[in-house]
Amino acid sequence: MTATNAAHPSDQGPKLAAISTLTVGLFGQYTGRGPSKARTFIDEDVVVVVLQDMLTAAERTLIDNDRAEIVLATRKVFQEVMTEELIAGIEQILERSVIAYLSDNHIDPDIAIGVFVLAPSEQ
Repeated sequence: MTATNAAHPSDQGPKLAAISTLTVGLFGQYTGRGPSKARTFIDEDVVVVVLQDMLTAAERTLIDNDRAEIVLATRKVFQEVMTEELIAGIEQILERSVIAYLSDNHIDPDIAIGVFVLAPSEQ
């Protein structure tokens, strides 16, 4: 896995890496293969995780045989099943509550995205 991260302020690096690692690990655990690239961005109350090169050989076979809709539906279900663990991990890493999680997948290019909306921070 390659995890590159960007955020402002720059002291977020370890948290960004932890979120990328968490997300890649959970996808690997649930689907048998995690993405080869992950990038995490944080901007105030929003965390965005962009994952690339996610598809398994079996999913690529389905896509090559005009079954992309099955792959997308299955990926969506995996993301729904992983929601509690993803949110718990984000909350632990950032020490903030997640109030919403949205995700989606794209076939070509092979990209998935997860967006976590955080409760306002108590400053």
